[in-house]
Amino acid sequence: MSMKSAPVNDPEGVAPATGGEERRTRASQRTLVWWAFKKHRLALVSAWLLAGMLIVIALCEFVAPFGDRHRDSEYTTAPPQVLKLWDTDGPDGFQWGLHVDGYTSEQDPRSLRITYEPDPADRVEVGLFVKGEEYELFGLIPMDRHLIGPKDMDDPMYLFGTTTDGQDLLSQLVYATRVSASVGIIGVLVAFLLGIVLGAVSGYFGGVTDNAVQRVIELIMSVPSIPLWLGLAAALPPDMGPVARYFIITTILALVAWTGLAREVRGRFLALRSEEFVTSARLDGSSHGRIMFRHMLPSFSSHVIAALSLSIPGMILAETALSWLGMGLRAPAVSWGVQLQDASKWSVLSGAPWLLIPGLCVVLVVLAFNFVGDGLRDAADPYKH
Repeated sequence: MSMKSAPVNDPEGVAPATGGEERRTRASQRTLVWWAFKKHRLALVSAWLLAGMLIVIALCEFVAPFGDRHRDSEYTTAPPQVLKLWDTDGPDGFQWGLHVDGYTSEQDPRSLRITYEPDPADRVEVGLFVKGEEYELFGLIPMDRHLIGPKDMDDPMYLFGTTTDGQDLLSQLVYATRVSASVGIIGVLVAFLLGIVLGAVSGYFGGVTDNAVQRVIELIMSVPSIPLWLGLAAALPPDMGPVARYFIITTILALVAWTGLAREVRGRFLALRSEEFVTSARLDGSSHGRIMFRHMLPSFSSHVIAALSLSIPGMILAETALSWLGMGLRAPAVSWGVQLQDASKWSVLSGAPWLLIPGLCVVLVVLAFNFVGDGLRDAADPYKH
């Protein structure tokens, strides 16, 4: 007669943890945040979109069909072309191969305005990794290959149309993405460096130091951001070069944007400075800098990263608004705000609505950063883990 062993009950009355629960209890905070972030589908898709944007920024000379100084005065405000894989209307019948229809132009006898229409009889061959204008990839590697472009450099291939100056809107959009996104990212990094350092010093030391830093923050926050940006940008000399203006505008945006983070970091440090791990670090002889930035700051680094991603859209919108008003970046520099200057003229926009494409890019990128920031903020919520 076989004897069945009785089930062994947990002496504490607690059921043993399953494999998934045990894996979760052993996971690090970073792993828990990543698992929670993956469940936020919209944030995950936005993260992939931003990753693609970063690739475009890094390889913009290769991705853009033409250089940033390319102009074709023969085709000004020409409409976008449709990329086709085959052709059935050509003189040779059915044909395979990437191509676009060329242009045919007409001039209005009254307004003398030239309009362009696609011409199926004029086939413009398009290729991948084609030879085009020379450039230096990463400023180091000489190259003349472009991701996409006309096989004959003199043929018109303008997938997003052209601007009022005859520039390829797609190429200009690629270069503008690098400038506008880098202003936002670099500006936020500078602002976060100031906010973290000053907020940490204010909350950790307290007393006179805390009062001095908080009064400076209140002074800056008492001035409305938009008039302050406009005033500082208007003080720049009009003959300033594009590179110098780029760095000055980035600095102006950063010097105004650090106050919110500084207050948040100060509050965190005020709550953490009496914790046991901070006291242990002091008794162990750690320096103030090590305690602040090696022990206290990493305890809420996930929230800092979430706040970082949520601050970038505001910085991008600020640069776009300043450049659109003519007080930020100016031609020959190219940014989303500079591109939208043409779209602000109704006489131009009524005949060339594709000039609003940079505005659509601004909306998509800002929404993507917001979705990623929301996903990171929810994933970093300690009450969820």
